Amino acid sequence: MDELDEKEDVAILRDQHRWRRYAEHELYTLFHYKQNEPTDGRAIRKAWADYYCMNKAFADRILEIYKPGDIIMVHDYHLLLLPSLLRQKLPNVYIGFFLHVPFPSSEFYRCLSRRKEILEGVLGANMIGFQSFSFSRHFSSCCTRVLGFDSSSAGVDAYGAHVAVDVFPIGINVDETRRMALGDPAIEEKIKGIRKLYAGKKIIVGRDRLDSVRGVAQKLQAFEIFLERYPEWHDKVVLIQVTSPTSMEDEKEESDNKTANKISDLVGRINGTFGSLSFSPVQHYPQYLSREEYFALLRVADVGLITSVRDGMNTTSLEYVICQKENRGPLIISEFSGTAGSLANAMHINPWDLGGVADAIDEALKMPTEEKTTMHQKLYNHVTSNPVQAWMNLYLKRLLKNLNKSGQSPATPALDRAKLLSQYRQAKKRLFMFDYDGTLTPIVKDPQSAIPSDRVLRTLKTLAADPRNAVWIISGRDQAFLDEWMGHIAELGLSAEHGSFIRQPKSEEWENLTEKEDMSWQAAVMEVFQHYTERTQGKPQASYFLSRNLAERTLMSSGSFIERKKIALTWHYRRADPEYGAFQARECQKHLENTVARKWSVEVMTGKANLEVRPKFVNKGEIARRLVLEYGDGPGEAPEFVFCLGDDSTDEDMFRSLRKSKLPVDHVFTCTVGPSSKQTLASWHLLEPSDVISAISLLNGSADAGNVGAVAIVEGAIPESRL
Repeated sequence: MDELDEKEDVAILRDQHRWRRYAEHELYTLFHYKQNEPTDGRAIRKAWADYYCMNKAFADRILEIYKPGDIIMVHDYHLLLLPSLLRQKLPNVYIGFFLHVPFPSSEFYRCLSRRKEILEGVLGANMIGFQSFSFSRHFSSCCTRVLGFDSSSAGVDAYGAHVAVDVFPIGINVDETRRMALGDPAIEEKIKGIRKLYAGKKIIVGRDRLDSVRGVAQKLQAFEIFLERYPEWHDKVVLIQVTSPTSMEDEKEESDNKTANKISDLVGRINGTFGSLSFSPVQHYPQYLSREEYFALLRVADVGLITSVRDGMNTTSLEYVICQKENRGPLIISEFSGTAGSLANAMHINPWDLGGVADAIDEALKMPTEEKTTMHQKLYNHVTSNPVQAWMNLYLKRLLKNLNKSGQSPATPALDRAKLLSQYRQAKKRLFMFDYDGTLTPIVKDPQSAIPSDRVLRTLKTLAADPRNAVWIISGRDQAFLDEWMGHIAELGLSAEHGSFIRQPKSEEWENLTEKEDMSWQAAVMEVFQHYTERTQGKPQASYFLSRNLAERTLMSSGSFIERKKIALTWHYRRADPEYGAFQARECQKHLENTVARKWSVEVMTGKANLEVRPKFVNKGEIARRLVLEYGDGPGEAPEFVFCLGDDSTDEDMFRSLRKSKLPVDHVFTCTVGPSSKQTLASWHLLEPSDVISAISLLNGSADAGNVGAVAIVEGAIPESRL
């Protein structure tokens, strides 16, 4: 935002080219099946940050005036991030989104560098509308291919919620168009002038912006072929082509060099070949038309010719139909126009088939009056029956229907990275608590294969090296695993087996918090686990207990196996058939709760494809409470920034403990890893472990490209080092 006009209560964005650059240089281009030349990426990163900031400015302003129950409608490619930004702050808000331009196929969309962020942004809406079915199909396909979400013709299952995807061909304000086009004496005078100027000649009309995707060059080339193939039309037909200046800054630059020059050359060539001193078959007007001139041209035309190589909504085609109420001239429209699908009775052409377009022009000019009347009447009925008011009513009705059908389940907003970074920089005492499996690394079939990547280790080491940061890994893993893979980072604090053991930073000694407890329950649990292990088969092969002690190794089935830790016992069924494994786990859980849990003070915890039995007093929440209290709770003693992340039910104990603490709410960031719809006590969510590492990298000062928007929000600009 460049400035705020308090009198008018509006935000002013003065440098429009800057704020619109990413949308118009990257998105508009790619959505219309064009690609830019590769660059070093610095300018694109800056443009992306500006795009993020602009969407954030819209979100902040909407939040100021929003009232519960309001429906927010978001339009077009300039605001693709807005739905998600709004849902971060208002998890249960009703949002509709409509894209007015085409959406490309997945093969083309995947070329976009910020492809993931764009899809995640727009999927914050409850319903997404497109101009044509092909655009909606492409969008759903991209969500499946890029994000891995299930999709169908009805929508996309994203983050545990269903986002409806539907087709809503947009219309025009029919009453207003009729009033302006058919009842103005000034237009009647313009019509007389045009007919007098081109007396005895058929008039073909084209009106397009000077964008390369509008197909003006293809139209002129097709018209040239038409004059070559059908010499009987020489001196009997005129093409009046109006090209208004483009609003796209990049297209203006390109047009100065390419498009405008090409069109000028084509016009000169056609008029030089087929024209005479007294007549030119192409009348080209590179200018804006007045309202009277525009509607006079549409009314006087014998044929309307639209050859766009790619566009979303084409208002000229709809206004042409209204203006042709008396003349009833045929409409020739490109099949690549988003409006073509709703104008079934127009003549559809492929603008790249120049000969086919030339034949269509001849057919339209020779069409019998009765056929023209029938064709136009059907088009007129469709356009007048589907005005923009009906479009909006249908959209809202469908949105409300989807909301009622799917309900509005509680959603955890995506982590506000700008807020996270801002609070982090203000704090002098910072505490980090990270789960391991499913948080720092993805879940894998063999737990021993879930070793941390080099990026994870480097990111954690950098974070822990800051003396203001206390970084803890609080995992269900045993001491040996954490020592092997994390122990070399001396600044890290480690907690094993859900809080049973802790190892302080810069120490190699483990403290057993459970050494005085009765562990005789383990034998009974082992007996139950072995019973279900034998009955949950996978592919027969030799495997062993995941134990460091060679004496404890024993043969187990490949469908499930037992992990014996020093305190807890875990039964894994990741290798079994998913449905059968889940069934066996439920049976095993009931067995344990009815036997072991009634005799000893233990609890049976469900995890991701596992069951774990542990003493009730052992949980991650107790460790979280202990780490916070180590700072003290007096004035100036408590941590000023707490970032706690985890992905499963055992991590909910940490979130619960932090909720009960006396820490200010704005200082605590509890974040679950998974979909926004999962039941959690966390205040925020991130989708997957790679997002966790990205968020930590942001705090380390080495933000990846997806974080530059958050940096720009906090700093007001992107430092050169980030570009």
